[in-house]
Amino acid sequence: MKPVLAITNYGLDYVTSTGAVEVLHDVSLEIAPGEVLGLVGESGSGKSSLAWALMRHLPANAREVSGSLRLGDIDLQALGPRQLTEVRGRRIGMVFQDPSTALNPTLTIGRQITEALMRHRDLNARAAKDLAIELLSHVELRDPAAMLRRYPHEISGGEKQRVIIATAFGCRPDVILFDEPTTALDVITGARIIDLFARLRAETGVAALYISHDLAMMTRVADRVAVIRHGRVVEQARASEIFRRPRHDYTKSLIAAVPRPERRLVYDRPGEAAVLEARGIEVHYGTASLFRAAPPPATRAIDLDIRAGEILGLVGESGSGKSSMARALTGLARFSGAISFDGRTLRGAGDMNTAYRRDVQIVFQHPDSSLNPRHRIGEILSRPLKLYGGDVISVPRLLEQVRLPASYATRWPHQLSGGEKQRVAIARAFAARPRLVICDEITAPLDVSVQAQIVELLLALRAETGAAYLFITHDLNLIRQIAHRIVVMRHGQLVDSRAADAFRADDLHPYTRELMAASPAPVG
Repeated sequence: MKPVLAITNYGLDYVTSTGAVEVLHDVSLEIAPGEVLGLVGESGSGKSSLAWALMRHLPANAREVSGSLRLGDIDLQALGPRQLTEVRGRRIGMVFQDPSTALNPTLTIGRQITEALMRHRDLNARAAKDLAIELLSHVELRDPAAMLRRYPHEISGGEKQRVIIATAFGCRPDVILFDEPTTALDVITGARIIDLFARLRAETGVAALYISHDLAMMTRVADRVAVIRHGRVVEQARASEIFRRPRHDYTKSLIAAVPRPERRLVYDRPGEAAVLEARGIEVHYGTASLFRAAPPPATRAIDLDIRAGEILGLVGESGSGKSSMARALTGLARFSGAISFDGRTLRGAGDMNTAYRRDVQIVFQHPDSSLNPRHRIGEILSRPLKLYGGDVISVPRLLEQVRLPASYATRWPHQLSGGEKQRVAIARAFAARPRLVICDEITAPLDVSVQAQIVELLLALRAETGAAYLFITHDLNLIRQIAHRIVVMRHGQLVDSRAADAFRADDLHPYTRELMAASPAPVG
């Protein structure tokens, strides 16, 4: 059967001020009609660059050095701008990693869908609107007609991704490129998106290139899987075989890094005394006005204890209140209730003195937004040392403590990879010599091997310093590896709490069971 998409001996460089950087080398892949080819690899392996090359949306410094890209009988590299506008959407579609950046914030959802349908399906405005309502209903969005009138900021991340998927499938292309479409979503929403993709694929017979670093999820999506490393495809096989009997050492190392609940990484027992007690915490965003009542609290009367040296896992889907708890405990959000720490009772940010802010540190999900791009790494790490009585000569030691060279002190954040930036953020937290570190989804944006390295680093720092962790995540497989206890939140309420090794119990809350069912089964 003739492939719907053929990549043959393709090579791509990026030309920089220091010379050409090889991004893709001799890549050959084919996708048959109706087939889903999974492409897995670490960040920087060239996965997304290949997708952008297929969409003909490469940066100005890109240089194609070899090979061909063909969509059926179309030579994609030979298309001019006018021809490309006819091919994109109509013949080849794309679903992006972050739905928030894929939708225009100034246009309604309806305007964005109908414009695509009118252009690629040759429909008039009335027919396009009718089809848009049908498509949104088909992807299980409530009240599709009302959804058309909303703007992107008025809907959730999962709803945005459903809108993008509905638009892509609605244009009836030959092939759709999916670039990490569930990475920005919580586990339950991600599982629903995967189920939606499987249903739409079965109904339409569309072919797909599905890019991801989530190996466990790939077994539920792809017919075949190709593994890419440093721009080179190192292995290809059926999805049912590649993770069961990997041939290449790199594939084996990726599989070994996948979290497995049965492979516990923490065996000690934490202290009995609580380092922090939270009682009746309700987080409030916004206030009442003459014309509007105050919005409901993001968390509802949450009680939480964290013991000395303990790793407490806090899990739940997006909007459950996990990050709101982190913001309350660090004084970044207004709350009611009380926090007890070191014999002191705190009822708001005003009660959090320098000692508390030194002892309770936070590491955020996205180091790109938490590290000042105008400061070198050394400056970033010097600030907490100056604030909390440390010595700036300790910067090299802090870097070495998080397994980075001392020379990184002179670098800028943009010169570091995502995993390296997160190491710097961790080093900044530990510069204060804290007793409690709150980790808010810090492994979510990282590929599986870097995630494993960050977790190993955190466990080593805990062993060295005795710090406790509040580890917030939606990855139930990971938290069952490393936590002593796990608490589960849903809709702002705490619905389950138990020891990590008791998650096989029959008395789990129904929502906890739903989380477990949505978590991808480990591969291999």
